[in-house]
Amino acid sequence: MKLKNKLALTGAATMAALFLGVNANAARMDMVDVSNNNGYMSTSEYVSMRNEFGVKALTVKISEGTTFKDGYAASNIANGQAAGLYVNGYHFAHYTTKAQAIAEADYAGQAAKAAGLPVGAVLATDVEAEEQGNLSQATNDRNNAAFMKEIQKFGYRADIYTSGSWANNKMTIKGKTGWVAGYPYVMSGQKWYTNNNAWQWSGSAHFRISYGGFDVSQLYTDYYTAGQKSTVKPTDKDAVKDNNKEANKNTSKPSTAAKWVKETKTYTLKTAVKLRTGASTSSSVITILPAGSTVKTDQAIIQGGYRWVRQPRSGGHGYLATGPANNTLEYVKSGASHAYYTVKSGDSWWSIAQRTGLSMYTLASQNGKSIYSTIYPGNKLILK
Repeated sequence: MKLKNKLALTGAATMAALFLGVNANAARMDMVDVSNNNGYMSTSEYVSMRNEFGVKALTVKISEGTTFKDGYAASNIANGQAAGLYVNGYHFAHYTTKAQAIAEADYAGQAAKAAGLPVGAVLATDVEAEEQGNLSQATNDRNNAAFMKEIQKFGYRADIYTSGSWANNKMTIKGKTGWVAGYPYVMSGQKWYTNNNAWQWSGSAHFRISYGGFDVSQLYTDYYTAGQKSTVKPTDKDAVKDNNKEANKNTSKPSTAAKWVKETKTYTLKTAVKLRTGASTSSSVITILPAGSTVKTDQAIIQGGYRWVRQPRSGGHGYLATGPANNTLEYVKSGASHAYYTVKSGDSWWSIAQRTGLSMYTLASQNGKSIYSTIYPGNKLILK
């Protein structure tokens, strides 16, 4: 995982990063994890990951210790859900005692709730810091158990992420649990850690429309897909290999580089907002749009501490700072009449979400239910 404090790569892992472009199609890209290091990630980027590369699940960094909350967690969760991905979270642990583990779990659970992580999602503890490396296996096991028990009080399912060299050495990772990282020298079709929930096999995979390298994992169970078998498959089976090869030639772009993303939407302003000539608070003011104004946008970006949108205008564009860089908008979407879907025999939250283009979390929540609620043929679901 790309974290504030990450263990140094071993020689094997370093070599793996060099060879990933050669045989990167040996493992599936079932799950991607993201953090503030990846910058703002748009819904369109997650849709590309899902449709082109077969990504099924997204695991978002939520917090670290008891002092850091990831500023991109809320937008990653919302945009991942909008793309139809199963969304989970992780917390980077620093605890060395049972009391500290409980305190970090409380901090992570509250941060996850605030960021919109849905009840029932996985909230894993990422245990790979120097602090845990100095502890006994028994102590780490006790602390991890305390964290996971506490996190369940928030309605989340728990798991442990760690490196292969630490699994069942620095801490116990039982069968059918755990998310284990291990980067081989060369991908040659073999599978690692098949007895666990997931194997993170790369920390430098690339996607067609996203900058930078990403952590990707192959799933062996349905734990990170809410107990459901995802039917998502890549449209281009060679995409992982081809894009890693190309990305290895162009590694100068930082993953946090600000980038415009397509956003064709209509909003109604809650408050008066200055319309500027550029996406900067130092740009000249064209006019002040009063509360209640309707704004149609075509692009969005996060830079300079704000989230900006671009409004097409006669002879050019106007730019509005809609909120802080954590993607909290100052405007609200215009209302629309409801559309409905009638549940048919054999339908599930996942299949309906796939058919309608919604995330199953959004679909369930806007109908006052969870993805674990039973639906019956003939039920009418609100789509918008």
